Amino acid sequence: MRKGIVVTARPGVEELAVRAERLGFSSFWVYDAPMLHGDPFVALGACAKVTSRIKLGVGVTSPALRSTPAAAGAFASLNALAPGRIICGIGTGNTARRTLGLPPATTAELERFTAALQGLCAGGTVEYREGDQVRDIRLLHAGQHVNTTDPIEFVVAANGLKAAAVAGRRGAGIISFALLDPAAWNAFHHARRQAAGAPHDADSYVMTSLYVLDEGEAPHGDAVRDATGHIVMSLLTFAAEAPAFAERLGAAERDAVRSLLARRGTTTTAPDRHTALYRDYLGRIAPADRDLILPSLIDALALVGTRDDLLARIATLEQAGIDEIVIQPVVDPPAEMAELAKLAT
Repeated sequence: MRKGIVVTARPGVEELAVRAERLGFSSFWVYDAPMLHGDPFVALGACAKVTSRIKLGVGVTSPALRSTPAAAGAFASLNALAPGRIICGIGTGNTARRTLGLPPATTAELERFTAALQGLCAGGTVEYREGDQVRDIRLLHAGQHVNTTDPIEFVVAANGLKAAAVAGRRGAGIISFALLDPAAWNAFHHARRQAAGAPHDADSYVMTSLYVLDEGEAPHGDAVRDATGHIVMSLLTFAAEAPAFAERLGAAERDAVRSLLARRGTTTTAPDRHTALYRDYLGRIAPADRDLILPSLIDALALVGTRDDLLARIATLEQAGIDEIVIQPVVDPPAEMAELAKLAT
């Protein structure tokens, strides 16, 4: 199975991209969350200039974040810097929208946006709507400033079957965050095939965290919690905003959600809760929050185990149709990338 890296956009990220390429990783991704991190297109533009092989992905943008013309121009511009190496991840903007205190886009909006970007980035003309105004648009400067000749890979972010079906109808791949249940992936792939009406070879990606245990090392110790805490905290944060989802969790997990809200000094209904809940989101957790990183959630959302354990689990995910595991290193990115590269060999 292929391996990739995902990071938050910040100055110097291109150095990690160079390291990832040298270590043999297949892809290098940057999140798109304007209220949380730097701009992914700026970051990947820098990465494009210092790499030559590795694929560069935005994971993921959304119609609720960027207009169709702006997004198409940005991706086609990246494609001019790194021809044929760009991956366009598209989702409803679940996290990025919630950092604004607003809901994500609908599945219908996701599909329209995906279709429009695919058309524009391939040099086509698409229908663009603003209110009651509808116009046909295309990239007028193609061939001079942007690249619409080399293909861009499109993947749809899916946490449910509706988004997986969008991927099928659009001939796109699937990307999901911290979803390590083979049965769920089998369902996704079935939904994509059913919607497509014909087989296609689009890839599937899962983003998570990984920790290789030494012999005898505790599977849920502080080092493990530090390496996987950002993934677990993402679920707790979502649950803190979605009581119906939180109610489906176990008693210990619901207690962790309540503790998170109390520590952040907010509630599930506070209109400004997003300003408290998303501080340092997807960054290294504070030591004081290690107790929130429950073993049950580590086991469900992250890849932790000895080398043999991990290789067996990865093989199971590969059998479920996942083509690439994309890891976010947070404690010591260079060291964690080297560890993952050794695991791959």
